[in-house]
Amino acid sequence: MAENASAVNVPSNGFQLSSLWLDQKYRSITLQVIAAVLLLSFIGMIVNNTMSNLKILGINPGYDFLGDPSSYDISQHLIEYNSTSPHWKAGVVGLLNTLLVALFGVVTATIIGFVVGVFRLSKNWLISRISYVYIELTRNVPLLLQILLWYGITVHSLPKPKQALEPATNFFLSNRGLFMPKPVFESAMWLVVAAFIVAVVAAIWYSKRAHKLQDETGKISPVFTVGASLIVGLPLVAFFVSGMPVSFDIPELKGFNYKGGMAIKPEFMALWFALSMYTGAFIAEIVRAGIVSISHGQTEASYSLGIKSSWTMRLVVLPQALRVIIPPLISQYLNLTKNSSLAIAVGYMDVVATLGGITLNQTGRALECMSIVLTTYLVISLSISAVMNWYNKRVALVER
Repeated sequence: MAENASAVNVPSNGFQLSSLWLDQKYRSITLQVIAAVLLLSFIGMIVNNTMSNLKILGINPGYDFLGDPSSYDISQHLIEYNSTSPHWKAGVVGLLNTLLVALFGVVTATIIGFVVGVFRLSKNWLISRISYVYIELTRNVPLLLQILLWYGITVHSLPKPKQALEPATNFFLSNRGLFMPKPVFESAMWLVVAAFIVAVVAAIWYSKRAHKLQDETGKISPVFTVGASLIVGLPLVAFFVSGMPVSFDIPELKGFNYKGGMAIKPEFMALWFALSMYTGAFIAEIVRAGIVSISHGQTEASYSLGIKSSWTMRLVVLPQALRVIIPPLISQYLNLTKNSSLAIAVGYMDVVATLGGITLNQTGRALECMSIVLTTYLVISLSISAVMNWYNKRVALVER
Protein backbone atom coordinates (compact mmCIF):
# COMPACT_ATOMS: atom_id res chain seq x y z
CA MET A 1 0.00 0.00 0.00
CA ALA A 2 2.82 2.46 0.82
CA GLU A 3 4.42 1.84 -2.58
CA ASN A 4 1.08 2.49 -4.37
CA ALA A 5 0.56 5.80 -2.45
CA SER A 6 4.07 6.92 -3.36
CA ALA A 7 3.39 6.19 -6.98
CA VAL A 8 0.22 8.31 -6.89
CA ASN A 9 1.90 11.38 -5.30
CA VAL A 10 4.85 11.57 -7.70
CA PRO A 11 3.99 12.08 -11.39
CA SER A 12 5.50 9.40 -13.58
CA ASN A 13 6.57 11.84 -16.29
CA GLY A 14 8.31 14.29 -13.80
CA PHE A 15 8.63 18.06 -14.33
CA GLN A 16 7.61 19.44 -17.72
CA LEU A 17 7.98 22.91 -19.21
CA SER A 18 4.20 23.26 -19.42
CA SER A 19 4.09 23.03 -15.60
CA LEU A 20 5.40 26.62 -15.41
CA TRP A 21 1.95 27.77 -16.51
CA LEU A 22 -0.40 24.85 -15.88
CA ASP A 23 0.78 24.05 -12.34
CA GLN A 24 -0.58 26.57 -9.81
CA LYS A 25 2.55 26.26 -7.66
CA TYR A 26 4.84 27.39 -10.47
CA ARG A 27 2.41 29.80 -12.18
CA SER A 28 2.73 32.53 -9.52
CA ILE A 29 6.54 32.43 -9.80
CA THR A 30 6.32 32.59 -13.58
CA LEU A 31 4.06 35.64 -13.47
CA GLN A 32 6.38 37.43 -11.05
CA VAL A 33 9.42 36.74 -13.24
CA ILE A 34 7.58 38.02 -16.33
CA ALA A 35 6.47 41.17 -14.46
CA ALA A 36 10.04 41.82 -13.21
CA VAL A 37 11.50 41.39 -16.72
CA LEU A 38 8.91 43.76 -18.23
CA LEU A 39 9.53 46.37 -15.51
CA LEU A 40 13.32 46.21 -15.88
CA SER A 41 12.98 46.39 -19.67
CA PHE A 42 10.75 49.47 -19.36
CA ILE A 43 13.23 51.18 -17.00
CA GLY A 44 16.13 50.27 -19.29
CA MET A 45 14.29 51.71 -22.29
CA ILE A 46 13.67 55.00 -20.44
CA VAL A 47 17.32 55.26 -19.34
CA ASN A 48 18.62 54.45 -22.81
CA ASN A 49 16.25 56.97 -24.42
CA THR A 50 17.27 59.65 -21.91
CA MET A 51 21.00 59.07 -22.47
CA SER A 52 20.54 59.18 -26.24
CA ASN A 53 18.64 62.49 -26.08
CA LEU A 54 21.29 64.00 -23.79
CA LYS A 55 24.04 63.03 -26.23
CA ILE A 56 22.08 64.63 -29.10
CA LEU A 57 21.90 67.85 -27.05
CA GLY A 58 25.63 67.67 -26.34
CA ILE A 59 25.17 67.09 -22.61
CA ASN A 60 27.43 64.63 -20.82
CA PRO A 61 25.62 63.55 -17.62
CA GLY A 62 27.71 63.42 -14.47
CA TYR A 63 28.09 64.78 -10.96
CA ASP A 64 31.44 66.55 -11.39
CA PHE A 65 29.67 69.93 -11.06
CA LEU A 66 29.23 69.29 -7.33
CA GLY A 67 32.85 70.32 -6.81
CA ASP A 68 32.42 73.74 -8.46
CA PRO A 69 31.90 76.90 -6.33
CA SER A 70 28.24 77.48 -5.55
CA SER A 71 28.45 81.28 -5.89
CA TYR A 72 25.40 81.96 -3.71
CA ASP A 73 24.81 82.64 -0.03
CA ILE A 74 22.54 80.82 2.40
CA SER A 75 21.24 82.87 5.31
CA GLN A 76 20.81 79.93 7.70
CA HIS A 77 23.53 77.29 7.84
CA LEU A 78 24.42 74.90 10.65
CA ILE A 79 27.96 74.33 9.31
CA GLU A 80 30.57 76.70 7.92
CA TYR A 81 29.50 77.90 4.47
CA ASN A 82 30.03 80.84 2.11
CA SER A 83 29.55 81.63 -1.56
CA THR A 84 32.90 80.05 -2.48
CA SER A 85 31.91 76.69 -1.01
CA PRO A 86 31.20 73.88 -3.53
CA HIS A 87 27.72 72.85 -4.60
CA TRP A 88 27.89 69.62 -2.60
CA LYS A 89 28.37 71.63 0.58
CA ALA A 90 25.38 73.82 -0.32
CA GLY A 91 23.40 70.60 -0.66
CA VAL A 92 24.56 69.45 2.78
CA VAL A 93 23.50 72.79 4.26
CA GLY A 94 20.09 72.43 2.61
CA LEU A 95 19.79 68.85 3.87
CA LEU A 96 20.58 69.92 7.45
CA ASN A 97 18.00 72.70 7.20
CA THR A 98 15.43 70.17 5.98
CA LEU A 99 16.21 67.77 8.83
CA LEU A 100 16.12 70.63 11.35
CA VAL A 101 12.64 71.86 10.43
CA ALA A 102 11.38 68.27 10.09
CA LEU A 103 12.68 67.35 13.56
CA PHE A 104 11.23 70.43 15.24
CA GLY A 105 7.98 70.00 13.31
CA VAL A 106 7.56 66.33 14.25
CA VAL A 107 8.14 67.01 17.97
CA THR A 108 5.84 70.05 18.09
CA ALA A 109 3.11 68.47 15.95
CA THR A 110 3.13 65.36 18.16
CA ILE A 111 2.70 67.43 21.32
CA ILE A 112 -0.07 69.52 19.75
CA GLY A 113 -1.79 66.44 18.34
CA PHE A 114 -1.85 64.48 21.58
CA VAL A 115 -2.98 67.46 23.67
CA VAL A 116 -5.72 68.54 21.25
CA GLY A 117 -6.78 64.93 20.67
CA VAL A 118 -7.35 64.44 24.39
CA PHE A 119 -9.05 67.86 24.69
CA ARG A 120 -11.34 66.89 21.81
CA LEU A 121 -12.83 64.21 24.10
CA SER A 122 -13.05 66.50 27.14
CA LYS A 123 -16.36 66.79 28.97
CA ASN A 124 -15.77 70.55 29.10
CA TRP A 125 -17.93 71.89 26.24
CA LEU A 126 -15.76 74.97 25.59
CA ILE A 127 -12.46 73.06 25.39
CA SER A 128 -14.02 70.39 23.19
CA ARG A 129 -15.53 72.97 20.80
CA ILE A 130 -12.31 75.00 20.54
CA SER A 131 -10.40 71.81 19.72
CA TYR A 132 -13.00 70.86 17.11
CA VAL A 133 -12.83 74.29 15.42
CA TYR A 134 -9.02 74.21 15.35
CA ILE A 135 -8.97 70.74 13.80
CA GLU A 136 -11.57 71.44 11.12
CA LEU A 137 -10.21 74.88 10.25
CA THR A 138 -6.58 73.79 10.02
CA ARG A 139 -7.17 70.57 8.09
CA ASN A 140 -9.30 72.24 5.43
CA VAL A 141 -6.99 75.16 4.59
CA PRO A 142 -4.13 74.39 2.15
CA LEU A 143 -0.76 74.13 3.84
CA LEU A 144 0.90 76.58 1.44
CA LEU A 145 -1.56 79.30 2.44
CA GLN A 146 -0.87 78.60 6.10
CA ILE A 147 2.88 78.91 5.53
CA LEU A 148 2.40 82.26 3.81
CA LEU A 149 0.02 83.39 6.57
CA TRP A 150 2.47 82.59 9.36
CA TYR A 151 5.28 84.23 7.40
CA GLY A 152 3.22 87.38 6.95
CA ILE A 153 2.34 87.42 10.65
CA THR A 154 5.99 86.94 11.63
CA VAL A 155 7.38 89.62 9.33
CA HIS A 156 4.68 92.29 9.59
CA SER A 157 3.52 92.00 13.20
CA LEU A 158 6.95 92.06 14.83
CA PRO A 159 8.89 95.32 15.26
CA LYS A 160 12.01 96.35 13.36
CA PRO A 161 15.43 95.51 14.85
CA LYS A 162 15.87 98.96 16.42
CA GLN A 163 12.58 98.51 18.33
CA ALA A 164 13.14 94.79 18.99
CA LEU A 165 11.39 93.12 21.89
CA GLU A 166 13.53 91.67 24.67
CA PRO A 167 11.55 88.76 26.16
CA ALA A 168 14.60 87.73 28.21
CA THR A 169 18.05 89.10 28.91
CA ASN A 170 20.08 89.27 25.67
CA PHE A 171 17.21 87.74 23.68
CA PHE A 172 15.93 90.05 20.93
CA LEU A 173 12.80 89.41 18.86
CA SER A 174 12.18 91.38 15.66
CA ASN A 175 10.96 90.87 12.11
CA ARG A 176 14.49 89.68 11.28
CA GLY A 177 14.14 86.76 13.66
CA LEU A 178 14.89 85.79 17.25
CA PHE A 179 18.49 86.59 18.19
CA MET A 180 19.96 84.89 21.25
CA PRO A 181 23.36 84.23 22.85
CA LYS A 182 25.47 81.62 21.11
CA PRO A 183 27.29 79.15 23.39
CA VAL A 184 31.03 78.82 22.77
CA PHE A 185 32.28 75.56 24.26
CA GLU A 186 35.76 75.12 25.74
CA SER A 187 37.88 71.96 25.79
CA ALA A 188 36.67 70.81 29.23
CA MET A 189 33.13 70.52 27.86
CA TRP A 190 33.82 66.85 27.09
CA LEU A 191 33.35 66.10 30.78
CA VAL A 192 29.79 67.47 30.69
CA VAL A 193 29.01 65.47 27.53
CA ALA A 194 30.38 62.31 29.14
CA ALA A 195 28.30 62.94 32.26
CA PHE A 196 25.19 63.36 30.09
CA ILE A 197 25.82 60.04 28.32
CA VAL A 198 26.35 58.26 31.65
CA ALA A 199 23.14 59.84 33.00
CA VAL A 200 21.11 58.67 29.99
CA VAL A 201 22.45 55.10 30.33
CA ALA A 202 21.73 55.12 34.07
CA ALA A 203 18.19 56.45 33.50
CA ILE A 204 17.48 53.70 30.95
CA TRP A 205 18.84 51.04 33.33
CA TYR A 206 16.72 52.36 36.19
CA SER A 207 13.62 52.48 33.99
CA LYS A 208 14.02 48.84 32.94
CA ARG A 209 14.69 47.78 36.54
CA ALA A 210 11.63 49.72 37.77
CA HIS A 211 9.35 48.14 35.16
CA LYS A 212 10.65 44.67 36.02
CA LEU A 213 10.02 45.35 39.72
CA GLN A 214 6.50 46.55 38.93
CA ASP A 215 5.76 43.40 36.93
CA GLU A 216 6.99 41.20 39.78
CA THR A 217 5.63 43.04 42.84
CA GLY A 218 3.23 45.71 41.54
CA LYS A 219 5.29 48.46 43.19
CA ILE A 220 5.42 51.70 41.15
CA SER A 221 8.77 53.48 41.21
CA PRO A 222 9.31 57.20 40.42
CA VAL A 223 10.82 56.52 36.99
CA PHE A 224 10.27 59.99 35.54
CA THR A 225 11.52 61.83 38.63
CA VAL A 226 14.68 59.73 38.96
CA GLY A 227 15.39 59.80 35.21
CA ALA A 228 14.94 63.56 34.95
CA SER A 229 17.10 64.11 38.04
CA LEU A 230 19.89 62.00 36.56
CA ILE A 231 19.77 63.54 33.09
CA VAL A 232 19.66 67.10 34.42
CA GLY A 233 21.55 66.81 37.70
CA LEU A 234 24.63 64.80 36.72
CA PRO A 235 25.65 67.00 33.74
CA LEU A 236 24.95 70.08 35.89
CA VAL A 237 27.32 68.83 38.59
CA ALA A 238 29.95 68.06 35.94
CA PHE A 239 29.44 71.52 34.48
CA PHE A 240 30.27 73.27 37.75
CA VAL A 241 33.07 70.85 38.66
CA SER A 242 34.81 71.46 35.30
CA GLY A 243 34.69 75.23 35.90
CA MET A 244 31.72 76.11 33.70
CA PRO A 245 33.58 75.55 30.37
CA VAL A 246 31.27 77.65 28.21
CA SER A 247 31.05 81.30 27.24
CA PHE A 248 28.42 83.16 25.23
CA ASP A 249 28.59 85.28 22.11
CA ILE A 250 26.02 88.03 22.76
CA PRO A 251 24.14 89.55 19.77
CA GLU A 252 24.51 93.30 19.36
CA LEU A 253 22.63 95.80 17.22
CA LYS A 254 24.95 97.08 14.49
CA GLY A 255 23.42 99.16 11.75
CA PHE A 256 20.08 97.80 10.63
CA ASN A 257 20.35 94.33 12.18
CA TYR A 258 21.86 92.34 15.01
CA LYS A 259 25.31 90.81 14.65
CA GLY A 260 26.78 87.91 16.58
CA GLY A 261 25.01 85.29 18.63
CA MET A 262 22.65 82.86 16.94
CA ALA A 263 19.35 83.56 15.24
CA ILE A 264 16.12 81.79 14.40
CA LYS A 265 15.08 83.27 11.08
CA PRO A 266 11.45 84.25 10.36
CA GLU A 267 11.39 81.84 7.40
CA PHE A 268 12.20 78.95 9.71
CA MET A 269 9.65 80.07 12.32
CA ALA A 270 6.87 80.42 9.74
CA LEU A 271 7.56 77.01 8.19
CA TRP A 272 7.92 75.37 11.60
CA PHE A 273 4.66 76.81 12.97
CA ALA A 274 2.68 76.02 9.81
CA LEU A 275 3.90 72.42 9.55
CA SER A 276 3.33 71.84 13.28
CA MET A 277 -0.18 73.30 13.35
CA TYR A 278 -1.26 71.60 10.12
CA THR A 279 0.11 68.13 10.93
CA GLY A 280 -0.92 68.47 14.58
CA ALA A 281 -4.57 68.72 13.52
CA PHE A 282 -4.37 65.38 11.69
CA ILE A 283 -2.52 63.76 14.60
CA ALA A 284 -5.23 65.03 16.96
CA GLU A 285 -7.88 63.13 15.02
CA ILE A 286 -5.68 60.02 14.99
CA VAL A 287 -5.25 60.27 18.77
CA ARG A 288 -8.99 60.79 19.26
CA ALA A 289 -9.78 57.74 17.14
CA GLY A 290 -7.22 55.67 19.03
CA ILE A 291 -8.67 56.61 22.42
CA VAL A 292 -12.25 56.01 21.27
CA SER A 293 -11.26 52.54 20.03
CA ILE A 294 -10.49 51.46 23.60
CA SER A 295 -13.48 49.90 25.34
CA HIS A 296 -15.06 52.12 27.98
CA GLY A 297 -14.99 49.10 30.27
CA GLN A 298 -11.22 49.56 30.59
CA THR A 299 -11.76 53.03 32.04
CA GLU A 300 -14.51 51.88 34.36
CA ALA A 301 -12.37 49.01 35.61
CA SER A 302 -9.53 51.43 36.30
CA TYR A 303 -11.81 53.80 38.22
CA SER A 304 -13.19 50.88 40.23
CA LEU A 305 -9.65 50.13 41.40
CA GLY A 306 -9.29 53.68 42.68
CA ILE A 307 -6.90 54.86 39.95
CA LYS A 308 -7.03 58.61 39.25
CA SER A 309 -8.37 59.80 35.89
CA SER A 310 -5.00 61.24 34.84
CA TRP A 311 -3.27 57.95 35.65
CA THR A 312 -6.02 56.04 33.89
CA MET A 313 -5.38 57.98 30.69
CA ARG A 314 -1.60 57.63 30.98
CA LEU A 315 -1.30 54.04 32.23
CA VAL A 316 -4.40 52.29 30.87
CA VAL A 317 -5.90 54.06 27.86
CA LEU A 318 -2.94 55.54 25.98
CA PRO A 319 -0.69 52.43 26.09
CA GLN A 320 -3.50 50.44 24.44
CA ALA A 321 -4.43 53.28 22.08
CA LEU A 322 -0.85 53.53 20.82
CA ARG A 323 -1.32 50.26 18.96
CA VAL A 324 -4.00 52.02 16.91
CA ILE A 325 -2.32 55.45 16.79
CA ILE A 326 1.20 54.60 15.62
CA PRO A 327 0.57 53.15 12.10
CA PRO A 328 -1.27 56.26 10.78
CA LEU A 329 1.10 58.46 12.81
CA ILE A 330 3.98 57.20 10.66
CA SER A 331 2.23 58.54 7.56
CA GLN A 332 1.81 61.95 9.18
CA TYR A 333 5.52 62.13 10.03
CA LEU A 334 6.34 61.26 6.43
CA ASN A 335 3.88 63.86 5.16
CA LEU A 336 5.37 66.56 7.39
CA THR A 337 8.89 65.80 6.18
CA LYS A 338 7.87 65.86 2.52
CA ASN A 339 5.70 68.96 2.98
CA SER A 340 8.78 70.81 4.21
CA SER A 341 9.73 71.05 0.51
CA LEU A 342 7.24 73.97 0.37
CA ALA A 343 9.91 75.96 2.25
CA ILE A 344 10.98 77.65 -0.97
CA ALA A 345 7.70 79.64 -0.89
CA VAL A 346 9.08 81.75 1.98
CA GLY A 347 12.74 81.60 1.03
CA TYR A 348 13.83 78.96 3.53
CA MET A 349 16.86 77.27 2.00
CA ASP A 350 16.23 73.56 2.30
CA VAL A 351 17.57 70.82 0.02
CA VAL A 352 14.94 71.61 -2.64
CA ALA A 353 15.85 75.30 -2.70
CA THR A 354 19.61 74.65 -2.84
CA LEU A 355 20.28 71.62 -5.03
CA GLY A 356 16.83 71.51 -6.62
CA GLY A 357 16.65 75.27 -7.10
CA ILE A 358 19.68 77.55 -7.35
CA THR A 359 22.26 74.86 -8.14
CA LEU A 360 20.01 73.41 -10.83
CA ASN A 361 19.48 76.84 -12.43
CA GLN A 362 23.20 77.67 -12.36
CA THR A 363 24.49 74.38 -13.75
CA GLY A 364 21.58 73.24 -15.90
CA ARG A 365 22.03 69.71 -14.56
CA ALA A 366 18.35 69.04 -13.94
CA LEU A 367 18.61 65.24 -14.13
CA GLU A 368 21.50 65.00 -11.70
CA CYS A 369 20.16 67.58 -9.22
CA MET A 370 16.67 66.14 -9.07
CA SER A 371 18.00 62.58 -8.75
CA ILE A 372 19.94 63.69 -5.65
CA VAL A 373 16.89 65.46 -4.20
CA LEU A 374 14.60 62.50 -4.88
CA THR A 375 17.09 60.04 -3.39
CA THR A 376 17.49 62.28 -0.32
CA TYR A 377 13.76 62.32 0.41
CA LEU A 378 13.54 58.58 -0.26
CA VAL A 379 16.29 57.83 2.26
CA ILE A 380 14.76 60.16 4.88
CA SER A 381 11.30 58.63 4.43
CA LEU A 382 12.59 55.06 4.63
CA SER A 383 14.60 55.93 7.75
CA ILE A 384 11.55 57.41 9.48
CA SER A 385 9.46 54.39 8.50
CA ALA A 386 12.12 51.98 9.82
CA VAL A 387 12.38 53.73 13.19
CA MET A 388 8.61 54.05 13.66
CA ASN A 389 7.95 50.46 12.55
CA TRP A 390 10.54 49.30 15.08
CA TYR A 391 8.75 51.28 17.78
CA ASN A 392 5.39 49.94 16.60
CA LYS A 393 6.65 46.39 17.14
CA ARG A 394 7.83 47.37 20.62
CA VAL A 395 4.36 48.50 21.70
CA ALA A 396 2.44 45.81 19.83
CA LEU A 397 0.36 43.36 21.85
CA VAL A 398 2.37 40.17 22.35
CA GLU A 399 0.42 36.94 22.73
CA ARG A 400 1.60 34.54 25.39
